Amino acid sequence: MKKSHILALIVVALGVVIVISTAGDASSYVSFNEAYELAQGGSNKKIHVVGGLKKGDGGQVEGVETSADKLSFSFIMVDEHNREQKVFYPEPVPADFVRSEQVVVVGSYRNDLFIADKILMKCPSKYQEEEL
Repeated sequence: MKKSHILALIVVALGVVIVISTAGDASSYVSFNEAYELAQGGSNKKIHVVGGLKKGDGGQVEGVETSADKLSFSFIMVDEHNREQKVFYPEPVPADFVRSEQVVVVGSYRNDLFIADKILMKCPSKYQEEEL
């Protein structure tokens, strides 16, 4: 066998090893119900949950509570199956958080509370056409 063939096999083998090792660390998008079931099953894997902030009758965001020192906060999020869940985030409130259209929280359950390690927000686009 030529050296180039051996080198090509080594490169392919390394590629397979990298794909397999990173696939185990990938988190998945689930609902709060599925995330809770995973936590009850003993999984501490990071989970992505997509949803929005709870809004009242007037369209105002409800359930956002900041800590006394403003270094953490909690909020109520509604997932795609309309399940409401209190989420704790150990960081200050991100800018324009209450204006976000959609929220993705990355984290896991601890007891009955979802602890977010990361928050991703989809904010309203300034390029959207305004309704007259």
